Amino acid sequence: MIKKPDVKVVLLGDMNVGKTSLLHRYMDRKFQDTVSTVGGAFYLKQWRSYNISIWDTAGREQFHGLGSMYCRSASAIILTYDVSSKQSLMELEDRFLGLTDTASEDCLFAVVGNKIDLTDDYEGEEESEGERPRTCSTSKVRKQVYLEDAIALYKRIMKYKMVDENHAPAAEKMCFETSAKTGHNVDVLFESVFNMVIPLIVKKKANGPEDTINLSQESTEKHTKTGCC
Repeated sequence: MIKKPDVKVVLLGDMNVGKTSLLHRYMDRKFQDTVSTVGGAFYLKQWRSYNISIWDTAGREQFHGLGSMYCRSASAIILTYDVSSKQSLMELEDRFLGLTDTASEDCLFAVVGNKIDLTDDYEGEEESEGERPRTCSTSKVRKQVYLEDAIALYKRIMKYKMVDENHAPAAEKMCFETSAKTGHNVDVLFESVFNMVIPLIVKKKANGPEDTINLSQESTEKHTKTGCC
């Protein structure tokens, strides 16, 4: 019997940002230059004593409407863009942010720039250990999106969600630059999100009875008050 997931994490972003490869890198420990997801894909990760469901959503326009369904009750959302494409960052706000309205009220957001290895200012490893070099061109592209841009977007997200920045994780802790190809910062991204979201889930479960509204009791109280008046 599969235990019901304790935490739901959703990846959002355009079809060309490499979020599917990012997830494969974390789950399978290897790089897969995959085709874009059709509809959505579900992965289950056991992390410590918790079961985490990770949803990879389709970035194609024809599947856009499914995004809000996959985001429903999400505890964390990873918004992914391509560091060499300013447009991909803009689309997170224009196309994908509205889909998160169905997420949990205390949902955490991470803003992630992928494909950092392809840019001209990348100084990390070229290939992960144990992998054969790919035959694609090694020419670098100009980086168009910097961490400051991602941080600015994160702050706009907090305003959109009407969240006081003093009560939310610092933007610097929720913005990452990654490479699905080399594995750069991939584990840091997912582990950081898990480490931040798990305490919220534990607290919510602990406060569950206090936050639960007994509708039948509330209805009875309303009738009682009405009769008295």
